[in-house]
Order: sequence, then C-alpha cells, then structure tokens
Amino acid sequence: MNCFCASQNNTNDNCCRANDLCCFSGNLEDVTATPIYVQSVYDAVRFHLNGMKTVQGLRFTPALPCGCSISRVLDIRCKKVFDPSQAGDCDNLTLDMETGISGATFLNDSKGIVETIGPDGVPSEKIIFADTSNCDEDGCGTPIFGTQNVRMWGNIVVYMDLCICDNCGRESNMTVCAEVNIAKPSHPLVLTNFFELCMPSTSNSAFMPRLTELSNTGFTCRLATNNSGRDICISPNGDITANLIIGICVTMEKKITVPVQICVLSTGFAEAPLQENTSDFINCPGLFPDRNDGCCDASGNGYASGSCSQVQVCDTCPPQQNIDCGCGCGDYQQATPYNR
Repeated sequence: MNCFCASQNNTNDNCCRANDLCCFSGNLEDVTATPIYVQSVYDAVRFHLNGMKTVQGLRFTPALPCGCSISRVLDIRCKKVFDPSQAGDCDNLTLDMETGISGATFLNDSKGIVETIGPDGVPSEKIIFADTSNCDEDGCGTPIFGTQNVRMWGNIVVYMDLCICDNCGRESNMTVCAEVNIAKPSHPLVLTNFFELCMPSTSNSAFMPRLTELSNTGFTCRLATNNSGRDICISPNGDITANLIIGICVTMEKKITVPVQICVLSTGFAEAPLQENTSDFINCPGLFPDRNDGCCDASGNGYASGSCSQVQVCDTCPPQQNIDCGCGCGDYQQATPYNR
C-alpha cells in the first residue's frame, strides 16, 4: 500500500509500477479513426562511437579489513556521475555535440542557429534548408552529408565487488568504489564520425524539415590484464589500488523530421486514475477540452455509438436461391445426414 492507500501490486516496497492509462475491451466497434498532429520521421541513421581510457593505480574505498585478503573479483560496474542539484557541475558526465552539414544549411538569425521545441520539451531541433528542386522533379529526396564531433567530459563511479577471505578461511563479499575522471572541460575527449541523410522537399511544404539528434553513453570496465594478482595491489594498511581499462561507447541517432497530420486508429482517450477521493458535492473540472467532432460523446471520455455509418458489406455465405429449371429436380428434398 502506498501513502494514498492504493495497492502497488509489487512485492518490493521500494519500487513501483506505472499506472495503466489505456485499456481495450477487445471489441472492434470501440476502435475509431481520429486525426492527430505530430512529427513524422522522414529519415534516420544510427551509429556508435567507441573510445578507451586506461587508469593506473586507481584507489578504491573503503580499505580492506585487517587480516583479510582478496580471493577473487566478482564483478566490476560503472555509473555516470550526475548531481541534479548542480546540473552545471563539471564533474557531471556531459556530452556536447557539434554537427556540421554539407549540401544544406541551418537556419540562422541574429542569435545564431534557430532551434525549435522538440518532443522532449526543450529546444532540440534545428531547421535545415536546401534547394531540393532537382530531386523534386524526380520525386526523390535530397541527400545531405555531415560531420559529427562529440566532446565528452566529467566523471564516472567504478564499483568493484570482491570476495574476501579472513584469517580463519571464511569468505564474504565486499564492494569498493572509486571515482574516475574521463576528461576535463578544458581538454574533453573528442569522438568523430560522418553520416548521410535524406531530406524531403522544401518547396512543396508549409514546413521546413528539422534535424533531431539523440545520444547516450555507456561504459564498460575491466582489469587491465584480467589478472587480479597483477592488476590489484593492497598496501599494508589495507588500501586497494587497481589498474583498469574503461571502454566508452556513445550511441547516436540523427533524424530528419517533418510535421504531419495523420489519421490513426484509437480505442479511446487516456485517463489517469485519481489518488484522492472528493465529495460528491464538489464538481471537479476536466483537464482537456470536450470533443464535438462526432467521434466521442460530449464528455470526451469515450466514443459515441453510431458516430460512423455502418458500411454494408457482402455476405460471405449468401442463401442458396431456389431456381426451378422445369425438369422436376426441385420436387425432391435434400437428404438429411444420418448420424450414427
């Protein structure tokens, strides 16, 4: 039970499950067509940028307990550093993308490159323009080429799970951690790649295409020589140092998007469940305007029955016509099957 006396249906009290906002009864009569105004992906390309960093003598904490030794390394994990209270901290792992294109240009004004609001709610889309008249005559898109430079700086945290053994031969597990600096903002780690995209016409549309960029980074750590005896050192006071190799992979995806108005099949409107009870005396307002286009009822919570005309279709099993050819064959009834 949570603080609103609602069951989470989860055996782990520290976790939760998201509410199911959509449901479908399975009846196809509840499915109707509705127009939506969204962005469509015209073309997209995805690629990986790989890098590597070596770390010598990295010190882990806490120290090894007195009288214990390391039997084996169970696992080595990584986590990116991010402090939400200080988003601009240079210790936070940061990716800065610099994109240059050939065959098209970014729209610019007095403040620089024009960026529009993307699906993430922040200015993340760049408007691009090119003379597409030659390819428009052939009914094809216009190719553009680009160069991608990714600058990375900040820290990651490395966790090492160890199996330690005391003087009596009893084994137990212990986790130590250390913070590693990937690069400084003044000297970032730079990864470069080239890409090619196809953009639609800019003359036969009310909108110009936009370039959207997505990126994420992952890290993989291992011992430098995969030998704990050579790569891990323990001082007399129990301090642990290790030599590591950190593999870096940046996954990037670039999209050419255009605004479109399309019709989709819908089973109804999504409605979030209430987490508090109100008195019947109080009339609570809605959050979305009512639909009055005939696709739903006045409350906007469902589709009205009979809003769409029934289309007459052919009967797959039409009744047999009794045609009398005059030869007397119609005077005999069809034999009834005999069930044993």
